[in-house]
Amino acid sequence: MTIDQFESWSLVLGIGGLIVFMLFIVWDLAKTSKAGRFGTFILFLALGLGLLGFVIKTVLVEIVLH
Repeated sequence: MTIDQFESWSLVLGIGGLIVFMLFIVWDLAKTSKAGRFGTFILFLALGLGLLGFVIKTVLVEIVLH
């Protein structure tokens, strides 16, 4: 495994881990605040759109550059 491959895999796993952790934080926030079904949906929608934007940007950059 070359350094470039290691860096590429580390970036994917690190960012993926952070996204999963952020989703857990949103779920815990909804649970502890007793947001209910609609409140939980709004939390995931609002905070998840930022994550979705990051993922879409990453995919678009990969498509355009390669």
